[in-house]
Amino acid sequence: MDEYGRFVDWDKMDVSAQSQDTKELTCTEFQELKQLARQGYWAKNHSLRAKVYHKLISNIPCRTVTPDANVYRDIVVKIVGKRSSGSLPLPEFVDNSLVPTYCLNAEGVGAVRKIILCIANQFPDISFCPALPAVTALLLHYSKDEAECFEQVCRILACNDPSKRLIDQTFLAFESSCMTFGDLVNKYCQAAHKLMVAVSEDVLEVYSDWQRWLFGELPLAYVARVFDVFLVEGYKVLYRVALALLKFFHKVRAGQPMESDSVQQDIRAFVRDIAKSVSPERLLEKAFAIRLFSRKEIQLLQMANEKALQQKGITVKQKSYCFSVVCVVFLRQNVHLAVHAENFKSEIVSVKEMRDIWSWIPERFALCQPLLLFTTLEHGCSLSRFYSHSEGHEPTLLLIKTTAKEVCGAYLSTDWSERRRGGNKLSFFGTGECFVFRLQPEVERYEWVIIKHPELATPGSEAENHSCPAASSLSSGSAPSEPSERLSPFLSARHFNLPSKTASMFMAGSSECIIVGGGDGQALYLDADLNHGRTSHCNTFNNQPLCSESFQISVLEVWGFRD
Repeated sequence: MDEYGRFVDWDKMDVSAQSQDTKELTCTEFQELKQLARQGYWAKNHSLRAKVYHKLISNIPCRTVTPDANVYRDIVVKIVGKRSSGSLPLPEFVDNSLVPTYCLNAEGVGAVRKIILCIANQFPDISFCPALPAVTALLLHYSKDEAECFEQVCRILACNDPSKRLIDQTFLAFESSCMTFGDLVNKYCQAAHKLMVAVSEDVLEVYSDWQRWLFGELPLAYVARVFDVFLVEGYKVLYRVALALLKFFHKVRAGQPMESDSVQQDIRAFVRDIAKSVSPERLLEKAFAIRLFSRKEIQLLQMANEKALQQKGITVKQKSYCFSVVCVVFLRQNVHLAVHAENFKSEIVSVKEMRDIWSWIPERFALCQPLLLFTTLEHGCSLSRFYSHSEGHEPTLLLIKTTAKEVCGAYLSTDWSERRRGGNKLSFFGTGECFVFRLQPEVERYEWVIIKHPELATPGSEAENHSCPAASSLSSGSAPSEPSERLSPFLSARHFNLPSKTASMFMAGSSECIIVGGGDGQALYLDADLNHGRTSHCNTFNNQPLCSESFQISVLEVWGFRD
């Protein structure tokens, strides 16, 4: 059909959607390119998309020595030899990933394997790259020959711009991206996350499939639209689209029976057949309607997850396992989410309830086991003992059971020793990863108010004004400095367009009281004797209070995170 159609089976392509109008791309400004990519400017012209891909990939900053088309022509015969391309074994680092054929003809299907083998020869530093077969197959649709496709894939792999993340090439990078995706689902797809927790034995295993949804299961018309934007905007686009896929899956399947051992297959089948329910335009529209954190903050979260894995000694995939999801099961069974019944005992929550809480916390801390630091039953109702047992631990989990059998609590991201930075004043600290929750009489997690509703972040008068924690938690005390080494990616008040540094604070403590507040208008106030407390419920939100407005504490526990 055109010079870029050598490897395309046009009977499989939706030719009716292709425009024959001659188009050119003349713009070079990022914002204009971004807009055109999202609009699908080159999506309906095969030749134009091929030319745009070539232009965008040619502009990727690469290592000084990056294999090109001539290298491929020099090595392909020596590497492939006389073997049939269909029988060529794939390198171990693709982890037996799917090799999607999309709309390739027989020659194209064989060419994908030849190109991947030659890439493996030129990139000995790649140790884990399950997305490579799909990316190679996709680009081959828009290449004049195998050598050109080889060069384009090599440029993507050889990108040396530290601010531009493209394709994961190590197990550490891949696994940390799965953890980061889990963190984003927890924050932005809470309804879907709640469903996954309910029907899956290990929700982290489900989320480890996220790259396969994009590079393996999505039909060509969809993945090509995603790739259009990916080449312009980078890795963050992949998170956006995967989140949108999960949102659509939840919308379609919510209320329908699902078995825990079939959730992964159900999502894969939904993505494969997505054309039955969602168009490519609608998918991208949903993806870009999600207000994600900034690229920099997502990068910090990724770095934090990588550091957590490195500290656990998890940097390479264990051999003798076939597919990437299986390898992740190996990882989960040994170090990931596992609140063991035989080792866990709480007077407030059951093992199942603790596992539910564990599914809400950031992924890098789900690597750890719960460790009881303080309980009023053993250490007494003393605020000073509360501090002495809790300090030095970051993060911590606060659990409270009232005499009325209500159970609530908070995930607290920051060491309680930070309270001393304000001197004798009641000063606030903490990050946007904090949240409060209720387990009894109903399970509910309340997202941090500043993130979800930044319009409420207006300074109040005094900390004693408890009419609404969105105001009271922003008022008094000086904000502690923000250490550059802290790993939490949600420290920046500037990102949320807040009026001051204090607007990003969540928890406060003095010798007289503890205040934990913010989640969707919810806040807890505990007196120094740890016998009494009260809640503040901002009526701006349509939700139920954490517990009774004034309550008596039956048991209070503080849990840390043990490696």
